[in-house]
Amino acid sequence: MKNKKIVVIIGHPDAESFSGALSRAYIEGASSNSAQVRCLDLSQLSFEPILKYGYRKRMELEEDLKQAQEWIRWADHLVIVYPTWWGTMPAILKGFFDRTFLPGFAYRYRDNSPLWDKLLTGKTARLIVTSDTPKWYNRLIYRQAGHLVMRRNILGFCGIKTVGITDITPVSSSSEQQRGNWLRLVKRLGEKLA
Repeated sequence: MKNKKIVVIIGHPDAESFSGALSRAYIEGASSNSAQVRCLDLSQLSFEPILKYGYRKRMELEEDLKQAQEWIRWADHLVIVYPTWWGTMPAILKGFFDRTFLPGFAYRYRDNSPLWDKLLTGKTARLIVTSDTPKWYNRLIYRQAGHLVMRRNILGFCGIKTVGITDITPVSSSSEQQRGNWLRLVKRLGEKLA
């Protein structure tokens, strides 16, 4: 899609992480293919990541989260780059979803029905996930639980179709050459607007 609108979400609390480098590689690739790209680096946003009252009482959105919602509405495609810690996403990314993907924005329950409206239908997403767990172990032993939560329970619940998950693993024992290969892989994904 020419002029595809993409929001890259960096879900790592450290701006100098490998997730940040992967995000920059994707942005470089996508920008070279006429995409409009915006970046939400969660390490740079100012927001309370804890949904203090659950849904009993509404918390006012910080300006950074209001802008994040505007950008997500604007986007055709989300690219979410984050590490796997304890089998799932870092707390800052979970807190971002808790505070941003709210009723009325991402979904709406129907009166007297177990069903809901998916308010972000029509958007797609790619997950770029770093880890130290070997792919085979994550698939066979953990059954890709973290991927499933993102794809089905968060994005799918709101109508966003995950078109791909790129596993980058194992990171901590990787060589500079391997990291370079991963950066080139992710840049190519950006060039393909995948």
